[in-house]
Amino acid sequence: MTIKQFQDKPLAHYSYAIISEGKMALIDPARNPMPYYRFAEQNKAKIVAVIETHPHADFVSSHLQIHNETGATIYVSKLVGANYPHRSFDDSNSIKLGEISLTAINTPGHSPDGITIIAKNEKGKHAMFSGDTLFIGDVGRPDLREKAGNMKAKREELAKMMYNTILTKFNHLPDDTLIYPAHGAGSLCGKNMSSDSSSTLGNERMGNWAFKKQTEEEFVNYILSDQPFIPNYFGFDVNLNKNGVDSYTKNVADVPLRIGVKSLPKGSLIVDVRDQEDYKKNHLTGSINIMARDEDDKLETWLGTLIKPEEKFYVIIGSVQDRDKIVDRIAKIGYETQIVELCTLSNEPAKSSDVLDFEKFKNRKEQYTILDIRNESEVSEEKWFENAIHIPLNDLRYSKSDIPTDKPIVVHCAGGYRSAIGSSIVENMIDKTSVFDLSENINYFKK
Repeated sequence: MTIKQFQDKPLAHYSYAIISEGKMALIDPARNPMPYYRFAEQNKAKIVAVIETHPHADFVSSHLQIHNETGATIYVSKLVGANYPHRSFDDSNSIKLGEISLTAINTPGHSPDGITIIAKNEKGKHAMFSGDTLFIGDVGRPDLREKAGNMKAKREELAKMMYNTILTKFNHLPDDTLIYPAHGAGSLCGKNMSSDSSSTLGNERMGNWAFKKQTEEEFVNYILSDQPFIPNYFGFDVNLNKNGVDSYTKNVADVPLRIGVKSLPKGSLIVDVRDQEDYKKNHLTGSINIMARDEDDKLETWLGTLIKPEEKFYVIIGSVQDRDKIVDRIAKIGYETQIVELCTLSNEPAKSSDVLDFEKFKNRKEQYTILDIRNESEVSEEKWFENAIHIPLNDLRYSKSDIPTDKPIVVHCAGGYRSAIGSSIVENMIDKTSVFDLSENINYFKK
């Protein structure tokens, strides 16, 4: 049995290929199927199965495209009510893949229709593909399916389901069972995940909070507390994945490109993915600066948080060489069909951002309105400016009336990435007041 883990770092997503005797199964594949096709070719393997542990909220899966292009059978719980060709895969259902068996366990908690897949070879070795049920150090959050999917469930109900899942569903498995989750640290599908990409069931039984002896009430109270915000696109992606999506290859090829743009129609929603230094020197009015310099920048998450699924938008890139990379990242969350055009800017200056006099700010902070755009949990843990106004970045586009304009505004986060986004949003909302990005200068105040 060969297991290959694929990582999508910006979304902290793990997907898997399992090969045995020339047959290959995929679990929770990402939007672009080409890495899996290449891996199959390299190993002279035929893709015969695609297994979805649940309808994902944070990325779009390529299960339907893989089925259409390879003939592989899609397996998913009957509880999903999937609107694509599939076979039901629920408690005790098994697939034979070469010399291994793949067995489903219904493990509700993160979602009402989630499953965990157990792979077992002829030597009795076990591997668990736990989807968003069991993470390394955590379990999946239970508050994402109140408004999405055919099986809606209240967070309290799902939290209780998760308690029962952890308490009863894995007891027959040995401690040396390898655990391969669908997400790691950085994902919004949990709140306290480890940076480790795999573990064993024995390690989790000892170290994961969810396995400690506790009452249902204690478990539910803990899992429901301090969960991260829910991005706008999560419910949208649940429904996309329930129905299956159009071909990644076709959709990304259809996004139009325009070179040397001087202006865009008034009122356009514009996402500028360039480095903040380039953005601040020259950008179009109305732009939101969501940087996509490398895999550490969370373009996908913040695009899907700030832009609603029904909103059309333009994308500003720094070079035509960035086209494929940026469209690929946007397509991961199913937003590629909302792109009106991908554009590069003209060399003629359009608009520049105000530059903060840091020495003046440092010595006369009372002369500024300080806007803290970090998450609730971050602010409750530590504040660096006592009189700062707190508006989380995910709420900022709709909070104009909450921002005073009698003094210059300084926007800060914890490191500079989010404040670049936040200051560009506030700059669009405020006409006659200077708006500054504190950026990495926030580190001066972190003691």
